[in-house]
Amino acid sequence: MGYSGARGGLEAILAAEDLVRRARDHAPVAWADTEQIVARFRLAVDRVMGEAGLFDEDTAAAAFRQAEGDPLEASHLLRAYRSTLPRLAVGEPVDPDDMLILRRIVPAFREPDGPQLLGRTTDYTGRLLEKPAEQPEAAEHAASTAKPRTDEQRRPRRFLDLLRELDLAVDHRGEAEDAEPFDLTRKPARPPAPRSAALAAMARAETGALVSLWYRSILGPDGNLHEVTLGEVRHGRLPLRVKHPHTGNPVSVGNFRVTEAEAIEDLNGAEEDRSRFDVGYGLCFGHNERKAIAMANLDIANRRFGKSGPLEQLLLLTTDGLDSGGFLEHLKLPHYVTFRSMVERKRALQAAAAAGGGPAPRQSEPFGGEC
Repeated sequence: MGYSGARGGLEAILAAEDLVRRARDHAPVAWADTEQIVARFRLAVDRVMGEAGLFDEDTAAAAFRQAEGDPLEASHLLRAYRSTLPRLAVGEPVDPDDMLILRRIVPAFREPDGPQLLGRTTDYTGRLLEKPAEQPEAAEHAASTAKPRTDEQRRPRRFLDLLRELDLAVDHRGEAEDAEPFDLTRKPARPPAPRSAALAAMARAETGALVSLWYRSILGPDGNLHEVTLGEVRHGRLPLRVKHPHTGNPVSVGNFRVTEAEAIEDLNGAEEDRSRFDVGYGLCFGHNERKAIAMANLDIANRRFGKSGPLEQLLLLTTDGLDSGGFLEHLKLPHYVTFRSMVERKRALQAAAAAGGGPAPRQSEPFGGEC
């Protein structure tokens, strides 16, 4: 984005960049290494990977460090880095049932198939600040009380299967209108968009923006009625498979962590099947339950209300952190040419009002400007 009216300032820009580097590289404390950031700031690293659309813990940690702890700036750095990488292969479709579960909760059912795996969470802990000296003892206590789980317990049947057996859930499997997943990295999603485009947009959306949009939706300012229940939340590892270049057979080349959520909503519309529930789906990189839960609920809301109201447009066009944050931050760049033209129009209106002896006329069109 260029500003033809801006001149000079190069020395100041270079000095500002140099000040950032010197303050970062010569701080009074040691530079945190990548392993420390991955281990100590795992949720921040996972959030950066999700919003950047690249699962690489070490690179995300390096971006988080360079961004001085700003997740949005780190995501920007990681997306820019990802754009320089060659696309060597395309991953094979992965069945979420292949997940090796690290955490699994089913809020909607007291005794689901398989265990409730609380995993690593502070959901049930009082928000009391712990001093560093107190943390090793707490970690030792947690390790001593942890119980190992079998492989069967870490691959339980999902709660949605029970709802399908009871004929209580609308089944969206096999819908042909969205058979080929939308590739958000190759082209932007614009309304009207297929479901896969909306899910891809939400998977890369800024977490706070997505939660805010979900909260707006359930509060009902757009007239939409919701009765939501969280069916299941999972966090675990999925295999990454690609086709072997010589045999063409799928081979596993690693694994990646994801958070998955399924939300249940009571159908009560005039043209909806009121004898069943609708189920929404959310899946994102890393351990980010807020995003996955918001995704799952917005997936239902977008299916029910997205085509008749503003939800789909808000979802696709306003939740990307790099888009919205970049537009906001560009306001810090020079805008004096734009503002000068606005001032001149105001003065012209005032002069016209003074010459005519009456109030200043109202403008028929809004002021233009750079953006």
